[in-house]
Amino acid sequence: MSEIRQFIVCDTDELTRLDKFLAAKMPEFSRSEIQRFTTTRNGVAIKSSEKIRVGDTFRVEIPTPTTDVAAENISTDFDLDILFEDDDIIVINKPRGVVMYPSAGNKTGTLVQNILAHTHLSALGGATRPGVVHRLDKDTSGVMVFAKSDAAFRGLVKIFSNHDLTRKYVAFAWGVPNWESADITGNIARSSRNRQKMTMVKSGGKPSHTEVSVINTYPRAGVTQFRCNLLTGRTHQIRVHLSAHGFPVLCDPVYGNGASRLGSVRDPDLLDFLRCHNGQMLHAEVLDFTHPTTGEQMHFKSRLPDDMLELKYILESV
Repeated sequence: MSEIRQFIVCDTDELTRLDKFLAAKMPEFSRSEIQRFTTTRNGVAIKSSEKIRVGDTFRVEIPTPTTDVAAENISTDFDLDILFEDDDIIVINKPRGVVMYPSAGNKTGTLVQNILAHTHLSALGGATRPGVVHRLDKDTSGVMVFAKSDAAFRGLVKIFSNHDLTRKYVAFAWGVPNWESADITGNIARSSRNRQKMTMVKSGGKPSHTEVSVINTYPRAGVTQFRCNLLTGRTHQIRVHLSAHGFPVLCDPVYGNGASRLGSVRDPDLLDFLRCHNGQMLHAEVLDFTHPTTGEQMHFKSRLPDDMLELKYILESV
C-alpha cells in the first residue's frame, strides 16, 4: 500500500521549486526519487519543477517499493562468503565467474538471487537489482556491500556518488614498469567500434582516476602484481587504465591481448595456467566506508582467491 504525506507551504518556502521543497521535507528520499512520486496540489497533479506559493497544500503518494526478482528465481547455486551482516547492510566476498544480477543472458545463479535466498535486500535498487549500489564484473572477485534497508541504500548511494570510500584492488598484469607508483587519469567512454568495450578518450566521456603501485615484479615472466586504488568508479576502469598504459591484466579476454604474449612465455606451468584460465586476474581486496546508518567506520579485506594464489605461486617459481 502506498504511503500518503501532506505538506502546507509557509511564507519562507514561497517560490521554491516543488522538488526542492519536498526534498527538504523528506530528507530520507533523494530528489530523483521524489520526482517519481505522484504529487497533487489542491487535488490537481503538479510537475516537480513548478514553483510553490504560500498556502499551497500538497499530497504526496509514495509507492511501496517492489522488485520483480520472483521467488522461484531465488537460487542457492553457491555458498555465500559473508564478511559482515546487520539489519542494514550485508558485505559479501564475491567469487569469480558469478554475474551480479539477472539479465537477458543470465536468468539464474546470480549473486543477488543467492543473497535473496539468505536475506532480504532493499527494493530501491530497482526491479532486478535490489540492494545493489555498486558492481563488479562477472570475472572480477572480491568485497562488495549490498543494502538491506532503504535508509542504508540511500546512504550508500551517496557515499559511492561522492567517492567517499576506499576501494583497493589487486591485479596481475603483463609488463614490468620502471616506476613504483603512478597516477592514471583521463576520460573513459564506450568504444565507438565495439560497444562492449570502454576506452580512453581525449574529449567526452567521464573523468577517471586510478592510483597504481607495484606490489611485486616477476621479470622472468614479464608480469607485475599491482595494487590499484580506485578514486572514481567507471565501467572497467582498472582494466582500461592498465591496458591503455601497456600493462593489460592477465587472462582478460577483452583488454588483455593475451594471445599475442603467450609466445614469450617459456615456463610450462605458467603457459598452461594462462591458456586454460578464464577470467581476468583482478580482485577487489579492500573496501572501507562509513556505515550508512550507524556512522561506524567499516574496514573489509578479502584474501586473494585460490586461482590468483596459484598464479602467484607459479610466478614465484619461474
